[in-house]
Amino acid sequence: MDKLWYLSQIKILDNLPKDELMQIDQLNAIEHFQLIPKNTIIQKPDQARNELFFVKKGKLKLYKVNEAGKQLTVGILSEGNMFGELESLSLGTKQVFIETIEDSLICSMSESQFQALLLRHPQLALKFLRALSDRLNESERLIEQLTLRDLRGKIVYMLVVLGTRFGVPQGEYVRIDLPLSHQEIANMIGATREAVSTVIRDLAEEGIVKTGRLSVQIAASAMQALTP
Repeated sequence: MDKLWYLSQIKILDNLPKDELMQIDQLNAIEHFQLIPKNTIIQKPDQARNELFFVKKGKLKLYKVNEAGKQLTVGILSEGNMFGELESLSLGTKQVFIETIEDSLICSMSESQFQALLLRHPQLALKFLRALSDRLNESERLIEQLTLRDLRGKIVYMLVVLGTRFGVPQGEYVRIDLPLSHQEIANMIGATREAVSTVIRDLAEEGIVKTGRLSVQIAASAMQALTP
């Protein structure tokens, strides 16, 4: 039953009835990995494997590093998210570093297993395409907003995006359930830590955010006004 509960948490498999989850379970399509410790690099750009991966537990950071060694965060995945590359499709995660930011449990599926799954459950193909479309739309919207806004606007918008995905209500604020330093925020929007720190300090004085050690809360009013 624990495995069936886990299968139901994978986003392309959610809402499937129990009997169909049991059929998928019998395919032995999902291979379990050991728990991977926090701050472990599980993929480098030259080490991508042809498999589809599912995040069962924890959070992962996807990032690139330029020639000067500057890091740019391109995505954060949490429970139920997918990443990986197959011969027949790409989730855009081949040329990136992937690192755990929490203790995480990752499971995998080979291309043959994935194809067998879709042949047996064709309704999953539509869910998979919808998941890909949602990710593409989200990425395009984020790029557009980060291109059009000034530094302050970029920071606030990024915090709203993170609050929408990883937020935990805390009275009049929403706590972003991620370890967030000023440097990490800078990595997400392509800015310097010093510039981000200045803006964050101003936002804190205005009551728009609250900060602590590796923690950020954003005002619920800002979330309501700017939710993507």
